[in-house]
Amino acid sequence: MKPQCGSWRRCAVNKITNRQVICDTLLEAAEKDRDIVVVCSDSRGSASLAAFAEKYPEQFVEMGIAEQNLVTVSAGLASCGKKVFAASPACFLSTRSYEQAKVDVAYSKTNVTLIGISGGVSYGALGMTHHSCQDIAAFAALPDMRVYLPSDRFQTARLMEALLQDSLPAYVRVSRSATEDVYGEDMDFTLNQANVLMEGEDILLVACGEMVPAAYRAGKMLQEKGFSTGLLDMYCVKPIDEETLLAAARKAKVVVTVEEHSPYGGLGSITAQVISAHCPGKVVNLALPDGHLVGGTNTEIFAHYGLDAEGIARACQEALKR
Repeated sequence: MKPQCGSWRRCAVNKITNRQVICDTLLEAAEKDRDIVVVCSDSRGSASLAAFAEKYPEQFVEMGIAEQNLVTVSAGLASCGKKVFAASPACFLSTRSYEQAKVDVAYSKTNVTLIGISGGVSYGALGMTHHSCQDIAAFAALPDMRVYLPSDRFQTARLMEALLQDSLPAYVRVSRSATEDVYGEDMDFTLNQANVLMEGEDILLVACGEMVPAAYRAGKMLQEKGFSTGLLDMYCVKPIDEETLLAAARKAKVVVTVEEHSPYGGLGSITAQVISAHCPGKVVNLALPDGHLVGGTNTEIFAHYGLDAEGIARACQEALKR
């Protein structure tokens, strides 16, 4: 459902999800480009793509609960010249259809954007069967597969507009709920380039996706306490923006990564790998634990594991002391 203020771009406070912005962007583009096709796995409602299916039924394919077929059919359509956006819950897209993503999309370099909806712990109390805490590691390991985690509605729109203009494989993970605004409609956006939200010489926060607003609030808390704090929005986890990362890391005493993911193979691992190769320094990874997570809403889970603003700020101060 769209916000009552008339346009998501004009809302003073964010009321819609990044998945809704994806639908709105595709709706606008499909009006002029009939080669845009959306494919879903019984997820048009949860992906907020029902409006697209209603307006462009001939450009919409419903596969049912068959994620492997979702990806293979998407690759086939792309091979016929279509620009395909395949949406499914991230937990299933990154596991059930991994071989198809590897062979039919990445290896074949088809023009398919895989959209993992309700990523991380968005499904909350449904537990580990519906959590996607390994998807960054899985997709980042595929050659020629890019991995993006946009933070807010404005960045999501800019990312989708950029992906509509290219023809390379990509995985985009978005949350289920609306996130706080980080940017405005006039934000600067360059594909595969991190955004510098703060600059500092004590702590460098590096975050992606839904963790960016929390990291931003944590950065402000730390600045108020007298800590010189920087923050990079690393929405482009792969390819990671090494130049921006290293320039900021060389100034900081400690680098703290923040991600809604397993501690293995995600943003923290990639960041540490880059820094250790070029400017060795202390890197602390704040992530979900390697184990079965507690139940609850995503907000409750973040607070429990110290991934809310207060927990991030506390962990940064502890990292500086060590």
